Amino acid sequence: MKLTKLLTSAAVALGLATTAMAADKTKVGFVYVGPVGDGGWTYEHDQGRKAVVEAFGDKVETVYVESVPEGPDAERVMTQMALDGADLIFTTSFGYMDQTINVAKKFPKVKFEHATGYKQAENVSVYSARFYEGRAVQGHIAGKMTKTNTIGYIASFPIPEVIRGINSAYLHAKKVNPDVQFKIVWAYTWFDPAKEADAAKALIEQGADVILQHTDSTAPQAAAQAAGNVVTFGQASDMGEYAPFPRVSSIIDDWGPYYVARTKAVMDGTWASVSTWDGIGAGMVGIGEISDAVPADVKAEAEALRDALASGEYHAFTGPINKQDGSAWLAAGETAADFGDDGLAGMNFYVEGLDAEIPN
Repeated sequence: MKLTKLLTSAAVALGLATTAMAADKTKVGFVYVGPVGDGGWTYEHDQGRKAVVEAFGDKVETVYVESVPEGPDAERVMTQMALDGADLIFTTSFGYMDQTINVAKKFPKVKFEHATGYKQAENVSVYSARFYEGRAVQGHIAGKMTKTNTIGYIASFPIPEVIRGINSAYLHAKKVNPDVQFKIVWAYTWFDPAKEADAAKALIEQGADVILQHTDSTAPQAAAQAAGNVVTFGQASDMGEYAPFPRVSSIIDDWGPYYVARTKAVMDGTWASVSTWDGIGAGMVGIGEISDAVPADVKAEAEALRDALASGEYHAFTGPINKQDGSAWLAAGETAADFGDDGLAGMNFYVEGLDAEIPN
């Protein structure tokens, strides 16, 4: 009898210890719009998840679900993560915004971080990167390297983030090459290699010898490589397997430091709802190595532009800039920063010179 009681007590103690250990472990969930092997957007978010694991070891447990459509299924995935004990959930695509808010209301003790959105709550933060700074650098290189004066742009969805990128790339291409024109194809997807390849081929057929993309697969790189003599840029990750040509540089999203900091905030009880929008200077946007396929003088100019953006000496949207309809947006010397970030965050217009319409 005494032995049985001792064994029972030991089992209870062991169970309590196991429970305590489990309680000490912070569980962090990630909801991905694409596959972790997309080579772009989702790949870099998953690198951020791995940075959390590396930083905290057995003090943290991470889980993720990939290729989650933007819609009702996203809400189901988030709900299940919360029910499974997640303390913190990163929802990593703009189209998860309303679903994140909805689920956060049901689980007020769970912290949520939504990427590229603008709706906050007491337990929902938002975060994004100033990708338009990287587009400025790409636009400069593109304007200098095009021989046909036609630059193709594969766009995903007509949201401010994408429109900002198109405007920034165009302005900086136009600044160094007044004859440049942009051709834009809307793919209406973040990740669909077949659609992205078709878009790249269509742009090349229209005379584009430089392709920029705001979609996540390497399919446009492969299409450009097959066509020959078409310049490309990596999107979200380095896509360095296509360097030194056609991929001559890239925008790299580095989410790791942010994910580590926000996880630590949950662990030490200091987490609060914030809005974060960082760029090249803070390291959230990186410019991938500019390959030797870019002329040395152009490379030097692009690196100088990168450094000026990083230091704040230069803003990617510096006037004079008119809207597409000819009305003034920024006067000479004015920058978008002079008026806060609201105008940039809600950008819904093309700048003057772009011969295209923003779809509804």
